[in-house]
Amino acid sequence: MTGKSAAAKAKEKRNTTVVWIVVILLCVGVPIAIGIVNGSESTDVPGPTTEQRNATVPLLASASDGQGICYGWVLSDWGDEISVGSNLGDGTPVRDDPRCPRWIEVSAVVHYTSASSESRDSARIGVNGSDDIERADLYPIASGLSRFGLDEDAFVDEPGWAITRATTVLPLLAAEVGLAEPAPTAATPAAGTPAPLPSAGNDLLRDRKGWLFSAAGLLLVAALFITVGVRQRNRQLRGAVPAQRAGAGPAGRTRRGA
Repeated sequence: MTGKSAAAKAKEKRNTTVVWIVVILLCVGVPIAIGIVNGSESTDVPGPTTEQRNATVPLLASASDGQGICYGWVLSDWGDEISVGSNLGDGTPVRDDPRCPRWIEVSAVVHYTSASSESRDSARIGVNGSDDIERADLYPIASGLSRFGLDEDAFVDEPGWAITRATTVLPLLAAEVGLAEPAPTAATPAAGTPAPLPSAGNDLLRDRKGWLFSAAGLLLVAALFITVGVRQRNRQLRGAVPAQRAGAGPAGRTRRGA
């Protein structure tokens, strides 16, 4: 009995040591993994996809033909231009183009910050126009974008989708303020527009990845503790039963010493 008891204790000690090693590795490894994931995050602002640009240009061309106003977009990351386009084509701005004496352009400056930065991701949206269009008419156009869900959060979450979507609603907003007649039906943003904005944007995941990894690590540690505790408890119960039987005499009575 003594040899078996010593072996069981040695095995239990080894199991406890393994558990603590795993716990220490998790406590150290989880923060390191979080740092690697957060540090590897890209802060590049994505522009509209080829499909989004190709779907937007024909809509703008139809509206421009019907209203006599050119429409375009410019997406930037501070000083770096990411995407530009208009009814004249992808990559062609309306500003200072002789083919567009009258134009309206939506511009957005989006900036992503690293996870270690205290600053938040940001977006600045504006609507500009040719000299013959007054600022008093451009202001309600810019503020009207929010009615279509095109606020700063939308531009932060999905800048490529938001900039092309915003451009397709410019003809409608221009007609509302009296700058032009309503655009033809083909220019409405109901058909052929980019895919709808997905629920939960990039910023949501980027801000919470660290918490998700930490929660997963803590749950794993808790599961290990529970598993080891249950196994050790069962082992102790199995060892206690033979000991009780060995100390019991006939008819379940305990044997007395000599």
